[in-house]
Amino acid sequence: METPDGAVTVTLKIRRYNPEDGRGPHWETFEVPALPTDRLLNLLLYVKGYLDGTLTFRRSCAHGVCGSDAMLINGINRLACKVLMRDMLPKNGETPTITIEPIKGLPVEKDLVVDMEPFFDAYRQIKPYLMTSGNEPTRERIQSQADRHRFDDTTKCILCACCTSSCPVYWADGSYFGPAAIVNAHRFIFDSRDEGAVERLDILNGVDGVWRCRTTFNCTQACPRGIKVTQAITEVKRALLFARKAVVR
Repeated sequence: METPDGAVTVTLKIRRYNPEDGRGPHWETFEVPALPTDRLLNLLLYVKGYLDGTLTFRRSCAHGVCGSDAMLINGINRLACKVLMRDMLPKNGETPTITIEPIKGLPVEKDLVVDMEPFFDAYRQIKPYLMTSGNEPTRERIQSQADRHRFDDTTKCILCACCTSSCPVYWADGSYFGPAAIVNAHRFIFDSRDEGAVERLDILNGVDGVWRCRTTFNCTQACPRGIKVTQAITEVKRALLFARKAVVR
């Protein structure tokens, strides 16, 4: 129902969990006013500020850069700060219901907050930093535009876990490195300044590496930064299949 100021009433159906109350996971609903220009994060802040202060979720920059407010929204992994209400409101004027759940594949700590440590552990294992030998340079390492373009897409990752927690292989077995770790490995494997490509490829050639990917494209569809995640994983596979000849030096 629309109010005189143009706001509409939205029903938020939120999956709640508090490890201290003994109730287990359950659903709670809240009726929240919203303008078409609001983001879903604004509605969650309204619930926490005016309806239920115990609602727990992560958020920081609110501009799609920090990646902290990743959630399962109407069955799709998205950032709450990037979901505009005008895209969620039905055309027939009915009161919309938006379901919100924590992202899958990671232990839920409380409400919409998950334990990100398994995700970051996989990220750290692929050594996401420039690996070089010799003395420190006296000036910046120069790189051609073509060399930079080779891995530019995968530099956009904000470590929100939307891609990894949308992967059915990761849901089934959390030991899989997951799309985000492979994307960040790709960023350095194909960097012409880096000397650790072979080491990273050996890591990703293991039982929990790139060969676990089943090319469902869930990760690509979930990425809020538009990274071609499945393509990046395929390029890492090719680098392994063709005896690392695809690796730029």
